[in-house]
Amino acid sequence: MATTVISYPTPFYQNLPIQPQYYKPSRFVITNILLGKTTIITTSVSHNYVLGQLIRLVIPSSYGTRQLNKRQGYVISKPSSTQVEVDIYSSGMDEYIAGSGTTKPQILAIGNIANGDTNDSGRTFNATAIPGSFQNISPN
Repeated sequence: MATTVISYPTPFYQNLPIQPQYYKPSRFVITNILLGKTTIITTSVSHNYVLGQLIRLVIPSSYGTRQLNKRQGYVISKPSSTQVEVDIYSSGMDEYIAGSGTTKPQILAIGNIANGDTNDSGRTFNATAIPGSFQNISPN
C-alpha cells in the first residue's frame, strides 16, 4: 500500500513545536531593578533586546517591586550587556528584593514578525526589521 505525502499545508504531525531557544528576543531572569524616572533592569545573562523593543515584566510578590508586575515599557537604552533601561516610571515603588522563590522575576519580549509594514504587493520584505519582532534563529 502506497503512502500519500501531503506537501501543503504542512500536516500537524510534521509541524514541530516551537522551541523557545531558537527565537530571539527571549525571556530573561531579572537579578536587580533600579527604580527612578526610568527603570533599569539587570538580567542574569546577556540579553538580546534592541532599542524600541516592547517588553513586559513579571515580578512575583516575594521579590518586592510588586507595582511593576505586568507593566509594559519600551527599551530606551542598553547600559551594559546584562542591563536594559525601560521607559517605566518607578520612582517611589517598593524596592526590589533578591529572593529565592521558585518562580523567578522575568523580563519578556512582546511582539511577533507577523506585524509591520505592507506595501502594494501585500506583506513583503521591506528591508526593515520591526524592533522587537521575533526572529527564528534555529540551526535547521
